[in-house]
Amino acid sequence: MIVLATGASGFLGRAVAAELVAQGHVVRTLQRRPSGVAGVTDILGSVTDADVRDRAVDGAEGVVHLAAKVSLAGDEAEFRAVNVDATVGLLDAAQAAGVSRFVYVSSPSVAHAGSALAGVGADPASPADAHGAYARTKAEAELIALGRDSAAMPITAIRPHLVWGPGDTQLVERIIDRARRGRLPLLNGGTALIDSTYVDNAATGIIAALHRADAARGRAFVLTNGEPRPVGDLLAGMCRAAGVRPPRWSIPASVGRGAGSLIEKVWALRPGEDEPPMTRFLAEQLSTAHWFDQRETRAALDWAPAVSIDEGLRRLAAHYA
Repeated sequence: MIVLATGASGFLGRAVAAELVAQGHVVRTLQRRPSGVAGVTDILGSVTDADVRDRAVDGAEGVVHLAAKVSLAGDEAEFRAVNVDATVGLLDAAQAAGVSRFVYVSSPSVAHAGSALAGVGADPASPADAHGAYARTKAEAELIALGRDSAAMPITAIRPHLVWGPGDTQLVERIIDRARRGRLPLLNGGTALIDSTYVDNAATGIIAALHRADAARGRAFVLTNGEPRPVGDLLAGMCRAAGVRPPRWSIPASVGRGAGSLIEKVWALRPGEDEPPMTRFLAEQLSTAHWFDQRETRAALDWAPAVSIDEGLRRLAAHYA
């Protein structure tokens, strides 16, 4: 089919666009800069631009909406413009253009209020309880998207969790950089069990939702490798893959949360050039369990991950080698 993928210059967006091409679809992408994906038609512009959105969806049969403002800090109005307002505009444009299936790529953070998540499914998104501007606006947009589900345009929300792999600059590179500089502490010894998702699996799972539009419509699904590991072990594996000494020092989670709250206040007054070194949300992610029951996801999408965590780490090591 003819598929539009937004945000294809990002790490996961590129993987989704490339996998769509590999599966034989006619793919166009919408983002500010070239996607770098062979075989796609890039439409350059902002997802916040109505004229660009209309041009991108014209003639499309399916839409995978990945474009978002992703950051640990920033102006809430910017998060709202990209994550909420642009999503509403894209839904309107897709509906007017006769798009027959729509996948909204969300995040497990939309249903995370800070406490441990152990063996749960996709709890309802809650803007009131989600922590941080990113999570709040993604939660609001997910509720709006699923509220627009219809027989004419089935809509599914997919929440891939902690996506990583070769070429990832958002998660892997920052972990490695901070570990190299000795600025990556473990919280509570890094014992919290967490799920993660190798990038190839995230891409195939998202596309499975596009194929299974009728079976999965109107629902949200958390998507992971289904291999929960202590966060310290996962961080160590990524560091070793890059030839960097894993983090060895630990601080109490309460100290991390307190420091994160303080840094957020400082960052709001004097933002740095990069992400803040710690936020309360990040401290919660590093110190509380968050792993998910994948049985409903795999049944509804008729999908299973093809790349294990260990194989993913081997591929990461090959990338750095």
